[in-house]
Amino acid sequence: MVETFACSFRATELDARRGIVSVVERLKEMGIPNTRVDEVQIALAEAVNNVVEHAYAETTTGDVLIRCNLFPDRLWVEIRDAGAPFPDAKLPEGKAVDVDTPLENLPEGGFGWLLIRELANDVQYQRNLDNNQLSLCFEIQLTS
Repeated sequence: MVETFACSFRATELDARRGIVSVVERLKEMGIPNTRVDEVQIALAEAVNNVVEHAYAETTTGDVLIRCNLFPDRLWVEIRDAGAPFPDAKLPEGKAVDVDTPLENLPEGGFGWLLIRELANDVQYQRNLDNNQLSLCFEIQLTS
């Protein structure tokens, strides 16, 4: 059996924060262990933050839709937006950077995709017409 829920919000920092909190509360209610919910929250926050900062950077702020599908052993989190597509329709690799370098040579960002790829068991992206669809899969052991 699959349990499904969705929420949508404007792609602003404040609305994104509220939307993520709403998803996290619902996942806890569904019996997902807190440690796994925390990991989902981190990956989801990174992904949604990218939508707010990058997908809608050149356009009027639009909406973000998050749909969660909970199966007995995994959770699929789908994030949709109508913002700009990823360059070349490909996700960033999210490579680890060499931190054994002078502080002034460290990059300011780019760690989000590494986190997302480390926390999720599967990451998929596709562009459908004028929409981005990012899907994150997390293996789950439900608590009784």
